[in-house]
Amino acid sequence: MSTSPLRAALPPLAALVLFLGLWEAATRALSTPVWLLPPPSAVAAAAARDAASLLSAAFTTGRSALVGFGLSAGVGVLTAILLSSSRLLERALYPYTLFLQTVPIVAIAPLLVLWFGPGARAVAVSSFIVSLFPVIANTLTGLRSVDPALRDLFRLYGARRVATLWKLELPAALPHLFTGLRIASGLSVIGAIVGEFVAGFSEDAAGLGILVLSAYRQLRTDLLFAAVLAASVLGLALFGAVSLTGARLLRRWHPSASGT
Repeated sequence: MSTSPLRAALPPLAALVLFLGLWEAATRALSTPVWLLPPPSAVAAAAARDAASLLSAAFTTGRSALVGFGLSAGVGVLTAILLSSSRLLERALYPYTLFLQTVPIVAIAPLLVLWFGPGARAVAVSSFIVSLFPVIANTLTGLRSVDPALRDLFRLYGARRVATLWKLELPAALPHLFTGLRIASGLSVIGAIVGEFVAGFSEDAAGLGILVLSAYRQLRTDLLFAAVLAASVLGLALFGAVSLTGARLLRRWHPSASGT
């Protein structure tokens, strides 16, 4: 028996309301300074007061995150296909893709500014670097997890490599691919904001990363919390869009989306 969306949303909404209520009560009872830990009411007031700045910053960050995510999706899938074509190629190159996962993006962000200039391009590249590895790793796992019996069947009927890839391997790898894309969607927003900490100063509109830095320097902790909340909503929106797309593509034939 399926659960209605409203009933499914009630437990997390109740937990959120309880958490916010406890937060509000604790800050008021302890007389916590607003600059140290603002109550949710102060964060909401700051969000309403600076709604225009938050929306503009979210749009700027979201644009860079979308570019980075789109690049990571395309490059990641193509790289995984290339690595899956040869075990020798995979052993030779796959370890170097781990560099994308382990490199501190803050450490190389100054290089991105030198190579791409300050502003949106460097921020998008930062988002791309941070979100690329999950797509490669999960897609490669999916391509390697195809049923050997089906491979033998395609080989028996003389299917060409491109036909096997398009009609067997990629469809079988879709669940793993969308797992990687869901992970990458959140990381793309993180990469964009971290990139903005270093590379976000230009003639372009300021993103959420710049807004966080500005609020921190002015000790406007309420606005800082509002900016962090906007970044979280941005990441959740991208995650939800990817999840919905994956569910629609997989729901008719794969148990992970059909719920069976």
